[in-house]
Amino acid sequence: MTTELVAVEQGSTVAEAAQAMSVGKVGSVLVLDQGRLLGIFTERDIVRALATEHDAANHAVAQWMTRDPATMEPNDDPSGALELMLARGFRHVPIVEDGVAVGMVSIRDLSALG
Repeated sequence: MTTELVAVEQGSTVAEAAQAMSVGKVGSVLVLDQGRLLGIFTERDIVRALATEHDAANHAVAQWMTRDPATMEPNDDPSGALELMLARGFRHVPIVEDGVAVGMVSIRDLSALG
């Protein structure tokens, strides 16, 4: 689990989120409101946005993010995260404790365990 969160606010633009991902060297950002998880915005969302709207870079991530994403808690078994990712077809699972985002698990994190 990564505890250094890369996050944006729901009013941030697609371009700002992409820049945050580039700087943080991550494939997704959490969309937070005062630490509370609202959604997740991924590289796939960037592609979807750009393929749909010619000026998507200027649109808010709230338009493209996955709201209320599947999450896990810090003490959950990592194998459960892998099962969730494989079953649902995504590569990132936010870790939430008492409604506050505290980390992120990626498929890359889990591949290092194997």
